[in-house]
Amino acid sequence: MLRPRLRLRLGLRLTPALAPGPRVRLHGGGGAGEAAGTGDSAAPGACGRCGKTTSTGVACEDTGTVVSFSIGRGPSQNIQVDLPYVAANIVLDGADISFSALMQECPYEEVRIGMRVQAVWKPKAEWGTTMANIRYFRPLDEPDVAFEKIKEIS
Repeated sequence: MLRPRLRLRLGLRLTPALAPGPRVRLHGGGGAGEAAGTGDSAAPGACGRCGKTTSTGVACEDTGTVVSFSIGRGPSQNIQVDLPYVAANIVLDGADISFSALMQECPYEEVRIGMRVQAVWKPKAEWGTTMANIRYFRPLDEPDVAFEKIKEIS
């Protein structure tokens, strides 16, 4: 089955494309990150660690690992979700920096650091060029990643 492939420009800008298998593209990764071949991201076209201009990207899966999270207990104007909800910082497989996304399809008390997750996409007909192409992330039935492997990732 063909799954969406997106380009995630640093600053969380998504551009849809077709490819076999789910993917997002992290643009930026530059400065020291570009030299090291990592998938760093911050603002569009800039390295998240050193701020240097970047020109390359890193293809990433739409699966990742929760590195931190918070529980929202108050309503938000930006999302329609039952309370309480979880906002998680997720590092996509193939990247080395996290971004924030909504977690769903599991009770908030079951979300944990190291949890493996996968993106749930909007229908392709509704895609734009924003992070909103991903509706939320849901848990995967995979073992958690050990804290020691992710503790340095922000």
